[in-house]
Amino acid sequence: MIGDTPLRILLVGNGGREHALAWKLAQSERVEKIIVAPGNGGTAKAVPKTSNRKVGVTDFDALVKLALEEKVNLVIPGPEVPLVEGIEGHFRKVGILCFGPTKEAARMEGSKTFSKDFMRRHNIPTADYRNFTKYEEAVEYVKSASHNVVVKADGLAAGKGVVVATSKDEALAALDKIMVEKVFQDAGSEVVIEEFLEGDELSILAFSDGYTIVPLVPAQDHKRIFDGDKGPNTGGMGCYAPTKIAPQSVIDDIKTRILQPTVDGMRKEGIPFVGMLFTGLMMTKTGPKVLEYNVRFGDPETQTVLPLLSQDTDLAQVIVACCEHWLDAVKITIEPRFSTTVVMVAGGYPDAFAKGDPIELHPLEPGIEATLFYAGAKDDNGVLKTDGGRVIAINCVADDLETAVKHAYKGVHSVKFANMYYRTDIANRAFRDEVVTEPLTYASAGVSVDAGNALVERIKACVKTTKRTGADADLGGFGGVFDLSAAGYGGPLIVGCIDGVGTKLKVAQTVGRHDTVGIDLVAMNVNDLIVQGAEPLFFLDCFSCSKLDVEKAASFIEGVAEGCRQAGCTLIGGETAEMPGMYSADDYDAVGAAVGAVVKGSILPNTDDMIEGDVLLGLASDGLHSNGFSLVRKIVDLSELSYDSEAPWEANVSIGESLLTPTRIYVKPLLKVCKKGLIKGMSHITGGGLTENIPRMLPKEMAAVVDVKQWKLSGLFNWLKYRGNLTHQEFARTWNTGIGMVLVVGENDWETVKADLEAEGETVYRIGHLKMRGYQEEGCLLKNLHVWDEMI
Repeated sequence: MIGDTPLRILLVGNGGREHALAWKLAQSERVEKIIVAPGNGGTAKAVPKTSNRKVGVTDFDALVKLALEEKVNLVIPGPEVPLVEGIEGHFRKVGILCFGPTKEAARMEGSKTFSKDFMRRHNIPTADYRNFTKYEEAVEYVKSASHNVVVKADGLAAGKGVVVATSKDEALAALDKIMVEKVFQDAGSEVVIEEFLEGDELSILAFSDGYTIVPLVPAQDHKRIFDGDKGPNTGGMGCYAPTKIAPQSVIDDIKTRILQPTVDGMRKEGIPFVGMLFTGLMMTKTGPKVLEYNVRFGDPETQTVLPLLSQDTDLAQVIVACCEHWLDAVKITIEPRFSTTVVMVAGGYPDAFAKGDPIELHPLEPGIEATLFYAGAKDDNGVLKTDGGRVIAINCVADDLETAVKHAYKGVHSVKFANMYYRTDIANRAFRDEVVTEPLTYASAGVSVDAGNALVERIKACVKTTKRTGADADLGGFGGVFDLSAAGYGGPLIVGCIDGVGTKLKVAQTVGRHDTVGIDLVAMNVNDLIVQGAEPLFFLDCFSCSKLDVEKAASFIEGVAEGCRQAGCTLIGGETAEMPGMYSADDYDAVGAAVGAVVKGSILPNTDDMIEGDVLLGLASDGLHSNGFSLVRKIVDLSELSYDSEAPWEANVSIGESLLTPTRIYVKPLLKVCKKGLIKGMSHITGGGLTENIPRMLPKEMAAVVDVKQWKLSGLFNWLKYRGNLTHQEFARTWNTGIGMVLVVGENDWETVKADLEAEGETVYRIGHLKMRGYQEEGCLLKNLHVWDEMI
């Protein structure tokens, strides 16, 4: 065993993968020296502790001699060719640890037929297939197949030996090139013809010591040369990680059903696998299936995944643990962030391309967290020049994927060389859904938050013309205030609110249940009263329809009465308006108004007392409450689900029943806390979500910083964000995302307020704080948005 001996590493290879490995290994305090053979312009020039040696990757005698001369004690082969040709055995003979499988185990990548037959023996899910050594038999099989096929050369072909055929003619042409023209030489003497699988591809890099296997974050590579996944395959044009199509539950399933059985199966067959198992998967409708195995670090997956390893994860130690079979004793930690890599290639790649063109590197924009990984680039007497097809890659890491992608493409502009080409759609698959091809917005469902805001601004002037003593006749708050004392009547301030239920009524109509939306009507109004510190006194409702259905109307009003009981106010009157022809079929609408009172000195928000550092407390919602249902209904429709289908997010409950969960009424618990004078402001999170509603209670010079990792999205919110393919900002301004009420409390008081509310049955989170608002800064700033993707 190496123990605590300083590591002198021989890294075999010359690509971007090897640059990334050297970059990460050099960060280890244990690593004393890194030699890259043959290396590239980046490994020699840009990585500490690192030098190059001009030794070929399959010149095993020279590599062993070099290792012995330099007292190397750990060898890490990068490419597949030396592994398949048995590099591990050459170093095992001289007692040097080699991170990679034996020649026998490397057949998992070296032979497609071997790996497919292995999967069949061990019941590992994969596509149906046939192996062929005779061209004529392969042709007959393609002609008779009732499905599209994928044609694979059996041996190594630098990532280019796979043809995804869209027609029989294309499949036959692939067979001709591989088996007759021998474009991949002996690698094409046998072919595998697979059933074409539909779905999203996924790459999983996993460390293995022959017993334990530890997967890293799922990544998605872009193999084809052109945007939209068009054109021939390449070694990889870009990559991003993690992917939202593989949350932790999916990774756990892949480990249980695919990765661990693979490692166990190889050990049982006498060829234990030590090294990096790189599994390519297709996420089909029936679950993940293996496309292929690789027995080394992927490229550009390595450049994408390694930057997500935490600072306290020592890559060198992990690799030694694999070689010495104690991987289960090592902790591997992943940063909860997002990574994107864009590869810049020489013009003409993957076919003929020029070499020797100078490469210009310009400074990156400030604030971009980026790393350049060289591949086909060489240092020619101090001048960096192109020396391969894939020349250089830029990797960017950020708190959310959108930013990581944006910064990566900004970084691309810092690199210049003749005829440089790159794909412009890396990570495009992350921003669309299998049902929804474009990210949905609330506006796309027919409701514009921006238009609502514009209307308020437009009508403010005419509303002010109605001003009288005792009322400010202003808009934009949660309710209107009337000062009885100023009007000559004396007493407290009167606060009035008016609101409706919105298109949640369409769900109620479809399901045939109407009492819960009655509760919603009250809740939407009384929650707007309590945020001003006002106690609801009485409520009025208006139920409008084309033809009165007594049972339906009675059920609705019974719900209104229940809402009033929960809020502690009186239902003193209402209107039932029957207007033939005004509404479609059995549709109806409902509007309510609540009136409350508050002592003048206790009205909220108290913006004069708000200071930087004040704490934001969030009270849990009971689900969607009553906003955003136009978009909810659109997502349900696009998912081809009915309201009586079982909810994908909740077992044994229909979609309709789950969506009709009524809005939580916060009045009674908050009234008790308000009387202590510890709350500076409150915001009811309704239409407009967190980002639009929280600023309504703040002074113009203050901003709210909300840390979304402080609470967990429910299954319902997870499903809506994923199926709707919503951006973080659209998600945050459409629904409450699990927080129905937000409070501003002093730093010294928040624990008391939290305890009091929890004693009243509320679930309370400390979700953020106030800060002074920067120039052009929004009133609500969201932190750790990557958490929303991890939860999906």
